[in-house]
Amino acid sequence: MPASHPVAPDELLARLQQFHSDYFPLHQQRFQDLVAQGQHPKTLFIGCSDSRLVPYLLTGTGPGELFMVRNVGAFVPPYDGSHGHHGTAAAIEFAVLSLEVSRIIVCGHSHCGAIKALYDEVPAEAHNLARWLDLGRGAVLPVQPSHEALRRTEQRAVVLQLERLMDYPMVRARVADGRISLHGWHYVIEEGEVHVFDVQHGGFVAASRAQCSGTGPYPPYVEHDGQVLCD
Repeated sequence: MPASHPVAPDELLARLQQFHSDYFPLHQQRFQDLVAQGQHPKTLFIGCSDSRLVPYLLTGTGPGELFMVRNVGAFVPPYDGSHGHHGTAAAIEFAVLSLEVSRIIVCGHSHCGAIKALYDEVPAEAHNLARWLDLGRGAVLPVQPSHEALRRTEQRAVVLQLERLMDYPMVRARVADGRISLHGWHYVIEEGEVHVFDVQHGGFVAASRAQCSGTGPYPPYVEHDGQVLCD
């Protein structure tokens, strides 16, 4: 008889089993409360899909505290639907109108593949990716993609999305009357530091030195070299 090959361990299954046996019993009441009472998150977190960005670690939150939507680059599609049907736009509307969140965070990060792709060619088969990246092109600088240029583009892209959020009528109205605050974050992975956009200073400030987590509304972003960013 031919020798049978050993079956490779199923890592994902092991993690599911560990969650059920170890984590869930410690937090069972919390999950049951979230079912019985429903979810009431105060924060909509729009973040990049990058696996190195872990919102729960950054914010110290748990189940029921963040309503999350993630996509390539942490981009916000236009309210007018010109990019077609999109889950991010639906999530924004649901979070604001149904969940009545009081904070919206747009979180980009260092070494972002989406931002780098804005300076490169994308694979010919990636039709959806190419069109999606158009949402970040307003942040591109007319320079070669150096480390500094990419870092600045990552931050500029965050502010661009915040400005686009203000085109959503339900967001604009609630920002105007103080029911929603907007927060622009840039997570520097290798430093473990989130830089928050400070409207008063017109730039990003390390959270360890910031006076607040960043609030809007957001006028056109003027960088230290005088360049105005607009959508």
